[in-house]
Amino acid sequence: MLLYPKKVKFRRWQTDRIHPDRRGRDSRGTKLQFGAFGLKATTGARVTSRHIESARKVVTREVGKLGKYWTRIFPDRPYTAKAAEVGMGKGKGNPEGFCLEVLPGRIIFEVDNIPEAQAREVLRKAGSKLPIKTKIIARGEVS
Repeated sequence: MLLYPKKVKFRRWQTDRIHPDRRGRDSRGTKLQFGAFGLKATTGARVTSRHIESARKVVTREVGKLGKYWTRIFPDRPYTAKAAEVGMGKGKGNPEGFCLEVLPGRIIFEVDNIPEAQAREVLRKAGSKLPIKTKIIARGEVS
């Protein structure tokens, strides 16, 4: 079940071309809200709905029935791609899927009701599925 918005105002967005080093840190979604442990982004990138789904599957499988998890990000930005071996020009490509611009500091996943060792392993595995560097944080830690 890939994440995507029900409806979008514009089929295609303009490309945001700010250099990643000059983008800054996220101001929202930077603290744990629901769980005891979280996966926090330390670098920025575009995370697609496929990335989120593969990480979510890992978390779901590892957490089990007793544990809880929360996905704190949602891909709402359409991205386009041209077909293979198509020449330059002739307009913009068709929408391929949805992504999200993740900035450093954003919490991506939160887990609760599982032991600390298991939570850290779950979040480590989920972070390896994402195209960004991440760190695992716990409630009460200064991060």
